[in-house]
Amino acid sequence: MANFDNTKGRLYLIPTTLGENEPLEVLPISIKRAIENIDYYIVENEKSARHFIKKVSSNKSQPSLHIELLNKFTEPEAIPGFLEPCLAGKHVGILSEAGCPGIADPGADVVRIAHEKGIQVVPLVGPSSILLALMASGLNGQNFAFNGYLPIDTAERKAAIKKIERTSKELDQTQIFIETPYRNDKLLVELLRTLSKNTLLCIAADITLTTEYIATRTVLEWKNVSVELHKRPSIFIIQA
Repeated sequence: MANFDNTKGRLYLIPTTLGENEPLEVLPISIKRAIENIDYYIVENEKSARHFIKKVSSNKSQPSLHIELLNKFTEPEAIPGFLEPCLAGKHVGILSEAGCPGIADPGADVVRIAHEKGIQVVPLVGPSSILLALMASGLNGQNFAFNGYLPIDTAERKAAIKKIERTSKELDQTQIFIETPYRNDKLLVELLRTLSKNTLLCIAADITLTTEYIATRTVLEWKNVSVELHKRPSIFIIQA
């Protein structure tokens, strides 16, 4: 068993909802308890983070919150300073914008530094759209890979799709990827043009929301189905 310095605070990885549903409908009570006991946060967007904290714990004092921003504008040299409260004995929470911190979401850099500094990292239970989609896909959950975003350039994206499909077939490996919601429909068109007709494709949109849609079909079958994915957070999974 690892021995951690009890004088240091812990770094909590705090999942959020995947959309505008009530937090405690999809999150365990441990999230509420953590937020009620943490005043220092590392977040991607301060406004949405404060909104989420207020929804989970309406009595939480907003002026007492100390918030650091972690996004594409954050200078790498600033990140170690985010953990100074832990070194002073205070707990710190990383809040995801949607889902789980560090999984297709900022946070991994902070977690790595926490390990280097001997700070205990505590992952809390919450929804991951990637894992929920895989669970519901019916595709290989024993051997899978997450590829993040595919290239934007049309030729590069087509080549990436072919490579992912080839890897899936060679390794019997499920391949998972995502797209910016406003480009979902364009990606689907490209998938149906590029993938082999017998390749299985799962589309999972709006996971955990009332508009949730999850279906797995062959590429040939998808060509006869109309589905609107524009601006709907979606996961795409294939198995050749």
